[in-house]
Amino acid sequence: MTTELADIHAFVAVARAAGFREAARATGSSASRLSEAVRRLEDRLGVRLLNRTTRSVAPTEAGAQLLERLEPALKEVHAALDLANGFRGKPAGTLRLNVPVSASRLVLPRIVPAFLAAYPDIRLEVVAEDGFVDVLAAGCDAGIRYDERLEQDMIAIPIGPREQRFAAAASPAYLAQRGRPRHPRDLLAHACLRGQFASGAKPAWEFERRGEQVKIEPTGPLLVRIGAAADLAVDAAVAGVGVIYLFEDWLRPYIARGELEPVLEPWWPRFSGPFLYYPGRRHQPAPLRAFVDFVKALPPWQVG
Repeated sequence: MTTELADIHAFVAVARAAGFREAARATGSSASRLSEAVRRLEDRLGVRLLNRTTRSVAPTEAGAQLLERLEPALKEVHAALDLANGFRGKPAGTLRLNVPVSASRLVLPRIVPAFLAAYPDIRLEVVAEDGFVDVLAAGCDAGIRYDERLEQDMIAIPIGPREQRFAAAASPAYLAQRGRPRHPRDLLAHACLRGQFASGAKPAWEFERRGEQVKIEPTGPLLVRIGAAADLAVDAAVAGVGVIYLFEDWLRPYIARGELEPVLEPWWPRFSGPFLYYPGRRHQPAPLRAFVDFVKALPPWQVG
């Protein structure tokens, strides 16, 4: 029965993720192990559940109907097991969070150590990526996002600083050689270190001062994946390659050490801080409930 239940979980994970590799990343397993589990389940039932091609994986008609019946049943199983978890002295189990790379660097380090100390029987798994994903389909319990339009039956609570700024900065050597911009449009004549989303979109650099808003599309010698390769852009800026535009909290240590200097600081735009969002289910897993309560009880975020 244990093996059968594990195979069922494997099928659901692959069907949700629409791929073995994607499901492996979401579950912490391997694609080959999941493939074997699904094959065992198909052999046991005597019917193909997934159509597999080199490019995609999709449920067959039988697989789609099975998935439709299994998902609510599995939710009830997990809810029932979690009721027993509530009788423990402290919650136990695994909590999976899907967060932007910026949150894993700037928000969670000031929360996670104290949370894990308070709940030693909880295992926290953090998936850091900047793509827009369905956290539930990815096998996660909750996510962190900025100004995200929430799906139905999702709840959002503040986590981390309630206001942040984007900052522009460059090394003293670069500014001494190329001059200091006085207006955001001056950056069009500078070497700028750009970021790009996985979709290929390159966000504009936005500035604001006294009601004047300026949006520019600068160019430069380096283009990096937002989040994943941001440290490379920071290192390049410190080395004098060009001007960087990033979260102020990310750049502040380099500015404090004198490795970078603020550029156009009166123009740095402000934006609202991140939110923890999670399903509004009646029965939440004990680890998620503990984390939500922990975040709610935190004192107001102090920047710096």
